[in-house]
Amino acid sequence: MSREKRSGGGGKSEDRRSADRFPIEREVRYRALSTRKGTEEPGTGKTINISSTGILFHTDRMLLPGHRLELAVSWPAQLNNSCPLKLVAKAKVVRTVSDTMAAVEILQYEFRTQSKSSLSL
Repeated sequence: MSREKRSGGGGKSEDRRSADRFPIEREVRYRALSTRKGTEEPGTGKTINISSTGILFHTDRMLLPGHRLELAVSWPAQLNNSCPLKLVAKAKVVRTVSDTMAAVEILQYEFRTQSKSSLSL
């Protein structure tokens, strides 16, 4: 993986991200963590890449920077090679790449077992 990125002046500079990103495409479900109940519908999407500190994913609607979310990501590994897992994380939207792509910073996470039929929060 390349750790370089382009700077605004056309030159190259070192990528300052602290964690490597891995290209993993998995189903994701999310919901806004808000003090006002019922203000936002849950959403769905697909991850683009994941690191130990963040997730970049396609969304079904625009997410604004600063919003806090709870995400559930279908995990590619299984517990004891038989039980599906999901990554459940509390995160903050740090940037929006387009109307349907957002990057979040992971604030807290845990792995949970997942029913074979659905991915829910």
